[in-house]
Amino acid sequence: MAEPWTHHVDEVNGIRLHWVEQGAGPLVLLLHGFPEFWYEWRHQIPALAAAGFRVVAPDLRGYNLSEKPKGVDSYRAGRVMEDVVQLVRHLGAERAHVAGHDWGGVIAWRLAIRRPEVVDRLAIINAPHPAIFGRELKHPRQLLRSWYAGFFQIPKLPEASFRARGHALLARVFRESPVRAEAYTDDDIARYIEAASQPGALTAMINYYRAFGRDTARGEGKGDGPGDGMVRRPTLVIWGERDSALNIHNLDGLDACVPDLRVERIPDASHWVPADAPETVSRLLAEHFHA
Repeated sequence: MAEPWTHHVDEVNGIRLHWVEQGAGPLVLLLHGFPEFWYEWRHQIPALAAAGFRVVAPDLRGYNLSEKPKGVDSYRAGRVMEDVVQLVRHLGAERAHVAGHDWGGVIAWRLAIRRPEVVDRLAIINAPHPAIFGRELKHPRQLLRSWYAGFFQIPKLPEASFRARGHALLARVFRESPVRAEAYTDDDIARYIEAASQPGALTAMINYYRAFGRDTARGEGKGDGPGDGMVRRPTLVIWGERDSALNIHNLDGLDACVPDLRVERIPDASHWVPADAPETVSRLLAEHFHA
């Protein structure tokens, strides 16, 4: 069966990026998280295209078919953000609706704070605002959930753990973490393993955490933008309440940073909300971007 989207590869911001595209209308960018790739949005791409949008879902640098520059500093959030800015320009647009989950959400927050002229409306799925997350990391309730980020700072060992026994750990994440049993099929998991098996991919993917660790050690990124890190774009936050990695208190006080805010909590969804509640996520994004 033919895919409904088209694949593209081109140089953007000095590196080779891969993305898929479907539909026509206002531009929507969908930014994936770890350890996924553009395929995370397999349910939302056709739904948003049918709702009247031009939908583009890139592989962020280091993932799947996009280039994997060497060195931890290549994966600092500011550099990844600039890829997104330049991709919008490459696509012939001045601005876009932007949705991000997990690390894609981290980049989307940063984009709305530091480059708001590029963002029309913002949607975030289970990704903490940088200022709120800095507060939460001072509490055991979040530190305990973020233990793996410390593990990822170790050279080589995390990659070996993911690679062991035919990427069994990666498969287990997608089989055991979601709430919905059929959230990830065997074919879906095979695609994720194939993407993570690309030369240099695992190191590049984990380097996002290593770069964040370096920035945190330098005391950077607490407010994550000029002034106080305010987001001045209409923002939808979708939050799966059964997230084992991010505690629900990351929503506390968010309205002080985001004046035009709508929060939609999904009680029966895990961290993997686009797969746990695909129809709900598609509907909420379409409503928000049409508003």
